[in-house]
Amino acid sequence: MQPAMDQFAFRPSHVAPPGGMASWAAPDPAVPTARLDALLPVQLLARQGDWAQVLCSNGWTAWVDGRLLLTLPQPPPAAGAAPARTVDPRPALAEAEAALARYRALLEDLAAGTLDLATFRERARGLRLGLVVDGGELWVFDPAQDRWCYADGLRLQPYAAADRPAPAHAPAATPSPSPSPSPVGTTYAPTRAGEP
Repeated sequence: MQPAMDQFAFRPSHVAPPGGMASWAAPDPAVPTARLDALLPVQLLARQGDWAQVLCSNGWTAWVDGRLLLTLPQPPPAAGAAPARTVDPRPALAEAEAALARYRALLEDLAAGTLDLATFRERARGLRLGLVVDGGELWVFDPAQDRWCYADGLRLQPYAAADRPAPAHAPAATPSPSPSPSPVGTTYAPTRAGEP
């Protein structure tokens, strides 16, 4: 980790997961550093793919798997404004239904003999689906964000990252910080909450 320039500008935006999390000096798993404590408040500074650069309250910065960070609640809406509705789980559920329908159609073609096994595997490649419904609770896999989400009725929220940080050279959802990305072809070891 490196000391930040202005530790007095610390404004926590996230916390580490309950099991703590691994951190790195750069968005490269070959350069590990100290482990962040469970529920440690951090401020998000930058994103690079699934990597997130965070500032700790003691002024140190580190790179972590940004998908594992837990977002702190935002300030309440302005007085007099109507309460905003949280993320609706229905679009994620519709996407899971569509993925299941695509997979079922491929299985039907395979069973009918109109599709051979190699073609079935090729057409199913990259199709990812996960869904658990237990009473009023829902766990649904979001393949666009590569994470599981949980819904307790009308509210959908991130639950757990699925795999590992994306390579630093992958397109980022937000503008990338100035550090140069790792070389193309670098493989990344999985990072999960609770790993040393």
